[in-house]
Amino acid sequence: MSNTTVTLTGTGVPHAAPGRAGAGVLVRYKKIALQFDAGRATVLRLIEAGVSPTNLTALFVTHYHSDHVVDLPDVVLTRWIQENMHKAGPLPIVTPHGSALRFVERMLDAFDDDIHIRQEHTSNVDLRMDITSFAPSTEPAEVWRSADGEVIVEAVAVHHEPVMDAVAYRVTTPDGSVVISGDTRVCEEVFEFARNADVLVHEVCRTRALAESTKGTPFEQIFDYHSDSVTLGEFAQRYATKHVLLTHLIPSPRSEDDSAKFESDLRKGGYTGQVTVGKDLTTVAIGE
Repeated sequence: MSNTTVTLTGTGVPHAAPGRAGAGVLVRYKKIALQFDAGRATVLRLIEAGVSPTNLTALFVTHYHSDHVVDLPDVVLTRWIQENMHKAGPLPIVTPHGSALRFVERMLDAFDDDIHIRQEHTSNVDLRMDITSFAPSTEPAEVWRSADGEVIVEAVAVHHEPVMDAVAYRVTTPDGSVVISGDTRVCEEVFEFARNADVLVHEVCRTRALAESTKGTPFEQIFDYHSDSVTLGEFAQRYATKHVLLTHLIPSPRSEDDSAKFESDLRKGGYTGQVTVGKDLTTVAIGE
């Protein structure tokens, strides 16, 4: 029986859609709970998944786009507000250098009056953050390890230009490993990173299918720095990827037929492995 699970806490994009929270992935191994990104409504999805912000072991940021970090202050503040009941301590946050780090360092500034009043009124503990940052590299590098050494998180730079300092993460536990792409074009770096991984959680965009309808619009530029669904299938087949779990679905599916088109695109790219088109709270086990 596997002790490692991967849960999509949000499969949505900046354009809000019913039932789809903002970007986020939760990886659990026994009592260790690691959250990757925190888009809108992450706290609510975590609670629905049975994990309070006070239960998080660490949180990792892939890049600084608002739809990936807008709920991060809520995660931190909710954990702090609950400190009187649950002695969780500061949330460890791991982030790339650059704009993501600057966001994390400044994100609570707008709440300074609220924080002050809560401290004065409830004798709450000081609100502190435990921030670790690193320089993204095209060579995978370890960025976090659990105290017992059983869980390791590595990072590698991806191609989301003009957004700089964007990364993918790989989580390895005694059960196996999962790679989380963050936002990126389809690139060799991610698929090399995901060699022999049990699951690849990857963003996806139906770029080719919507090329004519988006031509000359802002969406043509937006789609340019995301992962085309057919190309994703081509790479997944070339690298013999075991299981592709699709998230950050562009455009957000409104029906089962819409969802099926994403898998169909990967099949057009030649992929013959396992495909799961993600919904919020979709959960898969690693190593079973």
